Amino acid sequence: MNRTAWLQDRRMEKFCDVLSRWKARELSAQEAGEILGCSERQFRRYRRRYEDEGLTGLFDKRLGKASVRRVPIDKVTWVLSEYRTRYTGWTVKHFYDHLRKQHNFRWSYTWVKTQLHSARLVMPAPRRGAHRRKRPRKPCVGMMLHQDGSRYEWLEGRPELDLIATLDDATSEMYSAFLVEEEGTTSSFQALLEVFTKHGLPSSLYTDRGSHYFFTPHAGAPVDKERLTQVGRALLQLGIEHIPAYSPEARGRSERAFGTLQSRLPKELRLFGITDIAAANEYIRDVYLPMHNKLFARPAQIPQESGFVKVRDPEALADVLCVQQNRVVARDNTVSYEGHSLQLPQSPARPHYVKANVRVHEYPDGTLAIFHGPRRLARYTAEGEEIVDVPTAHSVTPCSPPSRRGLQRLELVATPQRRPALTVSAAGVPDTLQVGTKKRSPGRTKKLTGKAESVASAAA
Repeated sequence: MNRTAWLQDRRMEKFCDVLSRWKARELSAQEAGEILGCSERQFRRYRRRYEDEGLTGLFDKRLGKASVRRVPIDKVTWVLSEYRTRYTGWTVKHFYDHLRKQHNFRWSYTWVKTQLHSARLVMPAPRRGAHRRKRPRKPCVGMMLHQDGSRYEWLEGRPELDLIATLDDATSEMYSAFLVEEEGTTSSFQALLEVFTKHGLPSSLYTDRGSHYFFTPHAGAPVDKERLTQVGRALLQLGIEHIPAYSPEARGRSERAFGTLQSRLPKELRLFGITDIAAANEYIRDVYLPMHNKLFARPAQIPQESGFVKVRDPEALADVLCVQQNRVVARDNTVSYEGHSLQLPQSPARPHYVKANVRVHEYPDGTLAIFHGPRRLARYTAEGEEIVDVPTAHSVTPCSPPSRRGLQRLELVATPQRRPALTVSAAGVPDTLQVGTKKRSPGRTKKLTGKAESVASAAA
């Protein structure tokens, strides 16, 4: 006996019981209809059909007939064919979204799922385990960000890559996502710099206990918050709380986000024939992330508030979100760093920096810079070649012209001292002696003239 026949039998038994109670005047027609879940008028119809035709009159007349709203069979065949040929392996929701976007599909998601389940193209999801209470979301954006990497075969025909994603805990909005060869300090700084420059500094950052995030003295032990990594040092310098996660379940929101990405993003990239990392990152940034956030982001509990603090100087932020290493300048005024010998240029501040303690900054794009305290001495390419900054008219800071007194002081300092000039007469005897352009008194001129005559006689 199938389920439909079983339900019909139960329905008839219930009707017969209610009808007998109505005949015994235990129930009114209205009360009998309420028990059967119908109106008083419908109950009277059922009673007349039962008296005329017996139990057969209670059968549903629609059984065995096709619905007038039934989807045409050619549409069913087309949907199943599309899934078999172009969208194999896609989730039902992802497949349904593309049908609506690409083909103006108008039937429901439940209908598509039922057809795929009936054709055995998609297996029903297993039942979930025991209920666990989720950690409540932060009330407003910017209070907590999640950052993590997922290693997966994102590009068809390429080895596995790491996808670095940064999302907000309050809304699940994904602020940044890009592919790299391997997750590490550089990729973390690149993602943080992208998010902090655009949105501002958050209150906290929630990550796993990877070696580029935390130092863990023993496997499974708590992290050592005194020995900071480069990422930990940068977050401490910016005043951002760094929170470690001790289990994948603790990072449930980012883990579920990666599950969605793994089921959708590779198929999107394969559909558009993208196999290059640069092209994939451009597609993720410009096309996929806006679509992903439109589908899965939710409004914050307090939308009018924000935990982000705007950054006034992005250049100073880049000098924090980078690898910093201390070095000592060698005797030839060079700094050794990662196999490169970085030559320091001449500086107006001091003749050289031999044996000085300097700091080397390695930025996410691979370029380098050397700092002595807060002063940047030079910039270099990833190969160690110096980058010469050419000043432009826009880089000169306008200032008020100096006073006349200041100009005289500058002239006295800049002009070298001139030697006395002798004016010789036609006989070869010095006539007058002038020093510069200043006029001398007659006594002073006479004394200098006599001294010049004695010098001339001695020479003769």
